[in-house]
Amino acid sequence: MAKQVTIDTEECIGCQSCVEICPEVFDFNNSEDKAFVTNPDGGDIECAEEAAESCPVECIHIDE
Repeated sequence: MAKQVTIDTEECIGCQSCVEICPEVFDFNNSEDKAFVTNPDGGDIECAEEAAESCPVECIHIDE
């Protein structure tokens, strides 16, 4: 079963660390100053997990 990557945009502070670490899964909405998921099925799941671990507000979730 594929893992699903989501961002709680209410919690996102727009630091963009996830985008820098894993641009194949995350992108940034400049008008809202929030990150968003471009590949919810995870793409490189190790990359997405590293981004989740780096998130200062822990708003990235990876579920099966």
